[in-house]
Amino acid sequence: MTSVVTYRAFSRKLLSLLVVPVVTMTGCMTARLEESRSMDTAIASGEAVVLLAKPQVDGPVAEDEFMDCVAGKVSSRSGILVRENNAFQDAMFPWFEPSTSPQRAEGMAQLLAKPLVRQRIEGSGVRYIVWVDGVTRQTDSGGSISCAIGPGGGGCLGFGWWEKESDYDATVWDLKQARTAGSVSANVTGTSALVGAIVPLPFIARVQAAACDRLAEQLGAFLAGTDPSVRTPGS
Repeated sequence: MTSVVTYRAFSRKLLSLLVVPVVTMTGCMTARLEESRSMDTAIASGEAVVLLAKPQVDGPVAEDEFMDCVAGKVSSRSGILVRENNAFQDAMFPWFEPSTSPQRAEGMAQLLAKPLVRQRIEGSGVRYIVWVDGVTRQTDSGGSISCAIGPGGGGCLGFGWWEKESDYDATVWDLKQARTAGSVSANVTGTSALVGAIVPLPFIARVQAAACDRLAEQLGAFLAGTDPSVRTPGS
């Protein structure tokens, strides 16, 4: 019985030694941020913002999980009130459905001229609509890795890699002035790899998570009218 317990303890120790490096390894990433501002912004207390995926006639729209990630981080980091996008679209039906929503700020001005639309927007407290455009996609890959198991044990040999790009642009519309306030964008590229050395070792570049983090920081600062590069003590 003692030998069984010792073997199990050794197995758990060996597994912990294998797992810890795997979960802490990350791939290589590069990020590029841009901002374009056409008017001052300074969201006031009680005013809200809503993030909507920009409608596309052909091609994918920004992923739901990315939209939720950016909205959550903008709210938690900057304290800005972010309305839930589906609830906003339901309340504004049918004016912000993908097939009917205005594509330019000029169209928004015409839409806001409708008394019912203006009434519902004022009731929602939304000051800014942020249209998010972009996608995460795999751009390249190569190499190969094979795994096998037999009577004497098993393992993996080889090397495989893949590259992904997260490219997102957020355009801010000021509903109070019916104008485009500007835009912020984040582009993150990263290379992940899987190394087969008995135990497969993954080096993962989480480009979408990094793009969410960077875009949320830029967007929160843009709406508050502050410079994200300026840090307060302790931040």
